[in-house]
Amino acid sequence: MAATAAWSLSLFMAQAHAQTPPYPAKPVRIVVTVAPGGGVDLVGRIVAQKLTEMMRQPFVVENRVGASGIIGTAYVAKSAPDGYTLMIGTQTNHAVIPVLYAKQVTYDGVRDFTPISMIASSPMFFVVNPTVPVRTVKDFIALAKQRPGELAFGAASGGTTHMAVELFKLTAGVSMLFVPYKGEAPALTDTIGGQLSFQFANLPTALPQVRTGKLRGIAVTGAQRVSSAPEYPTVAESGLLGYQNATWWGLVGPAGLPRDIVVRLNSETVRGLGDAGVKEKLEGMGIFAGTSTPEQFAAWLASEAPRWAKVVQASGAKPE
Repeated sequence: MAATAAWSLSLFMAQAHAQTPPYPAKPVRIVVTVAPGGGVDLVGRIVAQKLTEMMRQPFVVENRVGASGIIGTAYVAKSAPDGYTLMIGTQTNHAVIPVLYAKQVTYDGVRDFTPISMIASSPMFFVVNPTVPVRTVKDFIALAKQRPGELAFGAASGGTTHMAVELFKLTAGVSMLFVPYKGEAPALTDTIGGQLSFQFANLPTALPQVRTGKLRGIAVTGAQRVSSAPEYPTVAESGLLGYQNATWWGLVGPAGLPRDIVVRLNSETVRGLGDAGVKEKLEGMGIFAGTSTPEQFAAWLASEAPRWAKVVQASGAKPE
C-alpha cells in the first residue's frame, strides 16, 4: 500500500514537472528607469530585441521613470522572482542612489537583486568649451589648480556624469564648480554656449559637436581608446594615472531568481551580445559589449557599492 502511494506520488510529480512549460512561457518585461532615448534605454532595447529573437517570446522594455530611478528599481526589487520582470542595472541605480537618497530608498542595491550578466560599458568624453585654454588633461589640471572652484560643469546630482567628475577631482586633487542640471543634454548645450567650462559627456552625443568645432575633445575616461574617435587618449594615458571610469549596464532580476532561469538568461545574453551585428551597432554608439558570468557580475556589483559610496560622501552631493 505504502509502495503504491509512493509510486503514485512520484508519477504525479513527474507529470506536473512535465506539464510545466519551459522558460519563458510568456512575455518578459525589462524595466528601464529612464525615459526613452537615453543610453540605458537604447542598450535595453537592443538586448530585448536580441533575446526576443533567440528565446521566442517577447522581451519588452518598460520605462518606469521617476525619483532619480528609485521608482523603477524599487518595483523590480519587490517583483516576484519568476524571471518575468528584469531590469537594466546601472552604477547609478545600484551604487550611487542608495547612498545619495538613503532616507528615501527602500531597497538594497546589491542584496535585493540577482545579477545575471554584465551587458556593456561606455567611456565618457571629456570635452571643454573652445575658449578654455587647454588641450590636454595635464593642461586642464594645471588650470584647475590655478583657478580653484572656477571651472564649472553641469550634471544631474548623483548621476553618472556628476560622479565621474567627482572621482576625477579626488584623483587629481583639484576643485571645480558643480552646477546641478536636470540632465546631460541641457548641460552640454550650456557647455557649448560657454556658461559651463567643461563636461564629461556621452561620446556619441558630444563627438559631432567636437567634429564641428563647437566643443574641444580632451580625452575618454575608459580603460582604452574608442574606435569611433581613436585620436583621443584615455585620461590615464594623458597623465592622470589611476583614473578610469565608464558607464556600465547589466541585466538583473529580483533577489531569489531560480538558478536555472539565471543560467538560461546568462547563456542567451552572452550569445546575443557576441553577435557581430549587435557589437557593431553598439560600437557605433561608443559602447563596448562585454558580458560576464553571474558570479563575476555579482562580485562587480559588490565592489561598486563601496567605491561609489566614498565618492558620494566626499563630493558632498545632496538629493535634488
